[in-house]
Amino acid sequence: MKYLPLIGLWGCLGLAANAGASERDPLFRNHTVLKAVLTAPIAQTYAQRNSEVRLYHPGQWTYIDESGETQRLDVSIRIRGNFRRQYCELPPLRLNFRKSQVKGTLFKGQDKLKLVAPCQHGLESQQKLLLEYLAYRTYEILTDHSFGTRLIRLSYVDSDESLRSWTDLAFVIEDEADIGKRLGLDRAHVQENQFDELDQPLTAQVELFQLLISNHDYSVIKGPEGEYCCHNTVMYVREEEAGKRIPIPYDFDMSGLVNARYAAPPEHLPIRQVRTRFYRGLCQPPAVMDEALAHMLSKKDEIMAMYRDMPELSRTSRNRTLNYIKNYFAILEDEGHLKKLVLDRCRGREHLEEMMSAEDAAAKVPT
Repeated sequence: MKYLPLIGLWGCLGLAANAGASERDPLFRNHTVLKAVLTAPIAQTYAQRNSEVRLYHPGQWTYIDESGETQRLDVSIRIRGNFRRQYCELPPLRLNFRKSQVKGTLFKGQDKLKLVAPCQHGLESQQKLLLEYLAYRTYEILTDHSFGTRLIRLSYVDSDESLRSWTDLAFVIEDEADIGKRLGLDRAHVQENQFDELDQPLTAQVELFQLLISNHDYSVIKGPEGEYCCHNTVMYVREEEAGKRIPIPYDFDMSGLVNARYAAPPEHLPIRQVRTRFYRGLCQPPAVMDEALAHMLSKKDEIMAMYRDMPELSRTSRNRTLNYIKNYFAILEDEGHLKKLVLDRCRGREHLEEMMSAEDAAAKVPT
């Protein structure tokens, strides 16, 4: 198999960023930092981090809209998440807006939103938060089959006055159901995937992206025991395209790009540092991999510019991250490194060769 990452080929198999997608909701069309205040019983909400029953608590969401006007919405909050809910000083929240109130506002179309906060108080955690946000933005550059995000400079006000008020950077994530509506997709509620059930071009793109950010904490094949497929990946399906399943990744705090203090690679991988890239992608047909590589390389300058021009990143974080991303593209641009570190490490080569042989045989059968 020979892989030739030819720039310009990427549009032919459907990886073009705007191919057939409808416009995102107003909240996610703009990447300026939104200023907002959350007033709610925050201490009560955080106190439920270890409870089996985590209730919604009523509060108020105040924000500055794009015309500079102050807007107020009712919102209910509850604690969410798995690892970060129990580990972090500032666990993530779910925001629940009233549909009747958001009409005609920046939050039009929003109902329940995931709010991602820094793990701890302090500048270091805010920089980590920014890098996770930028990981989402990186994938959004690559494709519309991605979660929308919006960065927020959020002030927290505990209505019970049990906690002092504070302000942090945070971000919200597009709801899974909204992605389906936007792209004309249905959730695929399956236990696991076989290789030939996956949309190959989009799967290859996901896995090259995971290599870029050095994220090993995902799967496009299986989910955690007792949960739908897949781990940190939502599966969608478009019935008119033979039911091929489309993976959309999320949750990048364990990546080497973010490099959180608690992050570590899976024990079964032969690496010890989360920033060490190790390709775990599925083997793909040469034409599919060529296209995915070409598409990634075609977005190099746009991706680099986003990190370089992010004003909230500290100089140290910016320089370290830019060098880290440059090293990734250096691998893709060097034929020897690409073969050794990516193509030769792909998983399921025997299954791919069997599938391609069967397709070749079928193509030779006279009709």
